[in-house]
Amino acid sequence: MTIEKQHLEFEKLDLNEGWEVPQGYPLGIEHKILSGMLDEEVGRGHRTRLLRFHAGTFTETPFCHEYWEEVYLLSGDLIVGNNSQGKGGKSFMPPTYACRPPRIPHGPFKSEQGCLLLEVHYFEPA
Repeated sequence: MTIEKQHLEFEKLDLNEGWEVPQGYPLGIEHKILSGMLDEEVGRGHRTRLLRFHAGTFTETPFCHEYWEEVYLLSGDLIVGNNSQGKGGKSFMPPTYACRPPRIPHGPFKSEQGCLLLEVHYFEPA
């Protein structure tokens, strides 16, 4: 399995196709991989993806992972720190950015209107 990123020159993205629910996420949250691949089992790789929340969708528990994560809120609203029923939390609007080291708990997340995030994930070099 190769985890190298491809060389891509400006290519029009089809934002209507290629979306899927990431493993462990609820319906209503989908990602579209733009570049790269992340192998979480062996702790290697990097990926760039779009992540979208449909209106009213939320996660119930915090996330924690072994890779770096950079997140830029492109559009919509993102609520951070809601409870398991989707209540509460702090609301953010674009332009908003986060950079998280490995093993930092974050979330849960919700979007009232729906949102689109650009995310970059990568492991520390060995």
